[in-house]
Amino acid sequence: MTIEQFRERMADPAPVEGGSDLHLEFHKYSQEALRITTEINSRYHTPEELRALLSELWAIDVPESFGMFPPFNTDCGKNTHIGERVFINMGCKFQDQGGIYIDDDALIGHNATLCTLNHVQDPARRASMEHAPIHIGKRVWLGANVTVLAGVTIGDNAIVAAGAVVTKDVPANTIVGGVPAKVIKTIEPCKK
Repeated sequence: MTIEQFRERMADPAPVEGGSDLHLEFHKYSQEALRITTEINSRYHTPEELRALLSELWAIDVPESFGMFPPFNTDCGKNTHIGERVFINMGCKFQDQGGIYIDDDALIGHNATLCTLNHVQDPARRASMEHAPIHIGKRVWLGANVTVLAGVTIGDNAIVAAGAVVTKDVPANTIVGGVPAKVIKTIEPCKK
């Protein structure tokens, strides 16, 4: 299975059955992700070297405007998509099999966790997984220790307060916080 075929299959919301060929593909990608993230996290890399490693991990051309402070962890790596001027801070964890899309100018705070998979509830099929993409809009700021769950879209300009657990979509131009995250206030854009 090519990476494009993998991404196409993961765009289909049908569950991934435990033990299936696709599930085994997850394990193949996990081993590659472990190798690359160990290299990322084990020593200093220049920004250029880091972008090259992430381009290999994510199988995309990481923009020159991208920035990251490692360590960083993922258990797949082949379904993350990054816009321009995105910054990811230390300690983040991406479970990206279902797809993680981060738009331009987004800021991802320390220890953010983005989860696109859930095991099915039926105990007889617990090894099977359901998945849905995460979309993070333009100029979004995720505070430290935020968790974003599968299927969530965070609208442009939104702020997610530190420690929040985001279980449903976040409207654009809002601040959310808490567990589960709820709208705290609306952001009034500055008029120039």
